[in-house]
Amino acid sequence: MPFIRSDEAVVHETHGVRFVSYIRPGTGSQDLAAWRGEIPAGTVAPAHVISEEETFYVLSGRLRLTIDAETAELDAGDAAVAPAGSEVAVANTTDDLTHIWVTTRVGLTARLSDGTRITPPWAH
Repeated sequence: MPFIRSDEAVVHETHGVRFVSYIRPGTGSQDLAAWRGEIPAGTVAPAHVISEEETFYVLSGRLRLTIDAETAELDAGDAAVAPAGSEVAVANTTDDLTHIWVTTRVGLTARLSDGTRITPPWAH
């Protein structure tokens, strides 16, 4: 099943962010997971350490992205790479919705600062 239609995407919501999952094992991918993130205005997601490399591409709006204490304001068309094992924090400090595209390896997990481990369903 090499083609995934928009009506086949699965939506998940956590920490105030909407994750629209397209590429995952359930749609035929063995190695990669990819989703569109919809980050509402004013959202500050909790920092977390990722188990796998992640790439970020800003589709619309503006995103404040921190990777291992280095922060950048990314506009539409900008991208970033977070290495496996890095701490990542995402914030939308604007008054508008921001859309991003994220790609990682299947099996990604994240660890919050309190030690809680998250297994995001959009990456499995």
